[in-house]
Amino acid sequence: MKKYTKLNRWIIAAVALVGLTACGQKESSVIKIGATAGPHAQVVEAVAVEAKKQGLDIEVVEFSDYITPNAALADGSIQLNSYQHLPFLQNFNKGHNSDLVSIGESILMRMGIYSNKYSSLDDLPANAQIAIPNDPTNGGRGLLLLEDAGLITLKPGVGFTATLHDIAQNPKGLNFIEVEAAQLPRSLDDVDAAAITMNYVMSAGLNPKEQGLFLEAKDAPLAVMVIAAREEDKANSTYQKIVSIFQSQPVKDFMRDTFNGTIEPAG
Repeated sequence: MKKYTKLNRWIIAAVALVGLTACGQKESSVIKIGATAGPHAQVVEAVAVEAKKQGLDIEVVEFSDYITPNAALADGSIQLNSYQHLPFLQNFNKGHNSDLVSIGESILMRMGIYSNKYSSLDDLPANAQIAIPNDPTNGGRGLLLLEDAGLITLKPGVGFTATLHDIAQNPKGLNFIEVEAAQLPRSLDDVDAAAITMNYVMSAGLNPKEQGLFLEAKDAPLAVMVIAAREEDKANSTYQKIVSIFQSQPVKDFMRDTFNGTIEPAG
């Protein structure tokens, strides 16, 4: 009777160990995707819903800043993230000695030229007042956008470092006003047009279809948000499947129905 009891205890312990192992396997099968709170997290939530239908369990991990999602990815706390464009990712790698890579595109957040007074670029009068962001990166981005729209010409090769001093040709004699990026939507009643990044378009409730005169190209480097992974995981078939879900029709439909044209599908 004593041997039988010991045997039972051994079996119970073995079963418990198997159960704990199974629980651990189940926990490790959850794929954690980091995103900043708001639209980025909303899109990942939509991806998680669709992924569940395909047998993938995704947990959305929300962050309130732009550095921590990459730090968490680098240290293995999460498996993927989706919230940034490629230049930002590359800059993070340089500053933190990390090897994060893009494994696909997620969404588009295009800068645009907006106006409350005019409905087309051709309507802009001579000497019109144009507001652009006053920070170096988005200021240069705004000037490149105005060049793409055919309103100005910049000196060759200035790229995103362009400043007002780099304007080579200004046929309409446009007057430029540098404004804090967050305040640009409020400036629309005081200027003829403004170059505004999509995050502030969204927060101000602007409508790209009604107030947008011109948008960045869909392949503009700062407009395309990417899905990031660690270098060693770039060929992971499950993660590549998640990329395809980001670009699937159900997720595209979610963006269309939710964001009114401010956030668009990429890829």
